[in-house]
Amino acid sequence: VLVVFSIVGLDKLKIDDPVGAISAHGTAGIWGLLAVPLTNPGATFGAQILGIVVIFLWVFLASLLVWGIIKAVMGIRVSEEEEFEGLDIGECGLEAYPEFTRTS
Repeated sequence: VLVVFSIVGLDKLKIDDPVGAISAHGTAGIWGLLAVPLTNPGATFGAQILGIVVIFLWVFLASLLVWGIIKAVMGIRVSEEEEFEGLDIGECGLEAYPEFTRTS
C-alpha cells in the first residue's frame, strides 16, 4: 500500500521513476527505519532520521561520482539517430512492437 501511494505521489510531483525504484526501495526503506522505534524502546526517532539523512547523502554522492565517471568514460546518452529510431532497432536489430508503427 505504501509503495502504491508513493508511486502516485511521485507521479503527481512529476518525479521520473519509471520502474518504481524510489518507491520500492526509498519510501519502503524510510518506513522500515521509522518503524524501528515502534517495536524497539531502545531506538529513537532522532537516530533513525539521522540514519535516513546519512543514507541519502551516501547514495546521492556515490551515485553522482559513479554516473560522472560513466559519463566521462563512455557517455550516458545514445545518438540522436538511435533516440529517434528507438533502441529496439539499435540494440536488437528489430522493432519490439511493429504493430504500433506506420509503414506508409
